[in-house]
Order: sequence, then structure tokens, then C-alpha cells
Amino acid sequence: MDFKKVTRHCKLCKTEIIGRRSKVFCTPLCKAEYHSLLNKVNKKATEKIDIILHRNRSILLEILGKNITSKKVHKLKLDEKKFNYTYVTAYHINSQNKTVNHVYDFSWIIFSDDFILIKRKKTDG
Repeated sequence: MDFKKVTRHCKLCKTEIIGRRSKVFCTPLCKAEYHSLLNKVNKKATEKIDIILHRNRSILLEILGKNITSKKVHKLKLDEKKFNYTYVTAYHINSQNKTVNHVYDFSWIIFSDDFILIKRKKTDG
């Protein structure tokens, strides 16, 4: 059998790798640095979205208050507070074929151009 020699290079520094075939970094230091850089990129990308999601949750909490579990409000109320409808933590289509959007423990359904129903998820305890 004739085996081809395959040259592999480190994912980070591009140094030639010597060792087992599955090895992708030349040293543990390169591996640690690569993952550190990857985590920084992920954090930077998700930080902005997390801020928007937390702000949206705060707006919904402010509108509902502590004790109310459901409230129908005019869409302008959310618009005035600069609620961002684009970012949600989940969504589903209910039995009335309406989209239910979720931000953590809150949800909202847009009924028309004018009104939105806001709900708080029931908590155990």
C-alpha cells in the first residue's frame, strides 16, 4: 500500500502539526488561545442581542406590573418605550393561528395594528 503524506497545519498559528491525525493545534497554548478568541467573538456578537432582550423584558414587566398576569395594551405604548419586536427567545403559533412571541417569562400576541396582549408565564412556587 502506498500512503500519501498529508501535511496538517495548526488552526491558529499555521505551524505544521506533528503527531496523531486528529490533532488540530500544535500546542496546548495555541488551542487555549484559539478558544479564547472564539469566546470573545461570541460574546461580542451576543452581548448586543442580550441587551435588547433584557430591555424588552423590562418594558413588559413595567407595563404589567408585579401582580398582573395578562393585559391588552395599545401598540403605541410599546412603541413609545422603543420595544424591539424583532428579538424573541421563542415563538409558536397558537390554535387561533396567531404568533405568540416570547421574551423569557413573558409573551405577547399582536391582535391588530392597534392592540397587543401581554402575558406573564405562570411560575411554580
